Amino acid sequence: MAAPHYVAGIDFNPAVRQDAYDVMARLIEHYRNKSTDRAPEQWREPVRNYRDQDLWQQEIQAVFKKVPLPLALSCELPGPGTYKAIDVAGTPVVITRDPGGAVRAMINVCRHRGGELVPEGTGKANRLTCPYHAWSYDLKGCLLGVYGEETFGGVDRDTMSLVALPAAERAGLVFVSLDPKATIDLDQWLGAELITLLEAMALDKTFHYSTRTLAGPNWKVVIDGYLEGYHFASLHRTTVFRTNLSNMAAFDKWGPHQRNSFALRPIAHAVDLPREQWDPALCVGAIYWLFPGLAVAGGWRSQVVVSLVLPGTSWDTSHTQQILALRHEPQDDDERKAAEHTRDWFHDVVMDEDYATGFGVQRGLAAMDGKEFVFGRNEPGVQHFHRVLKEMTP
Repeated sequence: MAAPHYVAGIDFNPAVRQDAYDVMARLIEHYRNKSTDRAPEQWREPVRNYRDQDLWQQEIQAVFKKVPLPLALSCELPGPGTYKAIDVAGTPVVITRDPGGAVRAMINVCRHRGGELVPEGTGKANRLTCPYHAWSYDLKGCLLGVYGEETFGGVDRDTMSLVALPAAERAGLVFVSLDPKATIDLDQWLGAELITLLEAMALDKTFHYSTRTLAGPNWKVVIDGYLEGYHFASLHRTTVFRTNLSNMAAFDKWGPHQRNSFALRPIAHAVDLPREQWDPALCVGAIYWLFPGLAVAGGWRSQVVVSLVLPGTSWDTSHTQQILALRHEPQDDDERKAAEHTRDWFHDVVMDEDYATGFGVQRGLAAMDGKEFVFGRNEPGVQHFHRVLKEMTP
């Protein structure tokens, strides 16, 4: 299957234009020198850190139940009366857009007997009604109706609303904390510079075309593959390597977050062009990674692929929501076919190449107990992820 055709999707405003062109300049120098951004030294990671169940539990508690998690795109909740339900390492969450347009998040569990209110996925509803006994809640989580209340007995609606979770929306992304008592401060969590770069991608103005869920191995095995391009020429020889150069990237970080900008093949033709004729959208494959597990690929282009990687309910499982967002809703068969091609191509590459390899890695972990993996200097993104995770996990 041929790779998707890349088309520029945004106009770089003055706030980010300099950054995009500077990244491309760095990649042009790497192309000339056959080099890549490098960490000061190698990093060694004990293999047991991938399969230790106690450590996995600590990571869930210290990271996934503490930090603001980017669990949805704004375009998945396109208007009042829409919702998204998602499982986060065993915690069922439902995100809604209330009648006033604000995002809300709650535990997706009825207060009567624990029934799941809505299945995983997106949809529209004026209220959330439990299929078990028909208790219903508004999109703010307030208990509205109790079926047969005259026989059930009176219910204090103020104390039996859904368990609310902190939620905030910024740059076309919806963040949720699994800690009901937390306060989300996205200015602090993301930082002003990264927020500016994220807002420039205009994700809040995109159209949600599709979401597919991919079953994967251990979440850290999965994430390691997203944060380097060292493997493109070997693992993706007939797919990604046709559009991306291998082992050639510019690395940037903002707190726990990062961006890996890979050199796309058209950069070979831009090397001798004056700067004013460059097109970063077609020469730079910038992937923004929001800790702990959201990758935004193609944010400068007409088709944006967002991958949300979440742990499963045990150390050896994960699931990834692969979301395709477009600059506008397809207007004809050609545009629909182009979107379907991108959706299918990314799904097949990730499942058949990345995750198939990841499952192979996982099968070998037990035999490597007591050993260490080594991350090269040419894998600064992988190193940064594990360094941040180690700092956050007591």
